[in-house]
Order: sequence, then structure tokens, then C-alpha cells
Amino acid sequence: MDVFKEVIAILDDVLSLQGRAASMTAETPLLGAVPELDSMAVVGIIGALEERFEIVFDDDEIDGQTFATVGSLVAAVAGKLG
Repeated sequence: MDVFKEVIAILDDVLSLQGRAASMTAETPLLGAVPELDSMAVVGIIGALEERFEIVFDDDEIDGQTFATVGSLVAAVAGKLG
């Protein structure tokens, strides 16, 4: 399973980016850089990640750093996968 590709697909779907996420790299900034990423979208992304990867994020595990870049989000998922 390619966690990076799966996270990109979830971002594209939840944020309705219509394929724009395909050009994202690990260094691509998210919070403050992607207008579609608001607080409701964050909740949707977390839910989609939890469902897709069968993981659970506790509230104290998610903060601004988690959504700083695509890479930090992928690292958070990878960390939950062990």
C-alpha cells in the first residue's frame, strides 16, 4: 500500500480538487495554502483517513503541524500504521 498516494487521493476527493492533488509533493503546504482546506474539510479528511486506513486519531494527536504539509499528514498516518 502506498500511503502517500492514498492520502493524495483522499485530499483530492474530500477537497474536491478535481485532480489538482496529483501534482502535490511531500513539501506541498496545506493549511493556509489550499483554500478548500477549512475546519470542516479537516474533519472530513480525518474521517476519510480513519476509514481508509482503519485507524483512529485521538483529538490530541491532531494539530496544525499535522496539516502543515502533505508530508506531515502522510507521516501522521504512517505513524498510526506502525
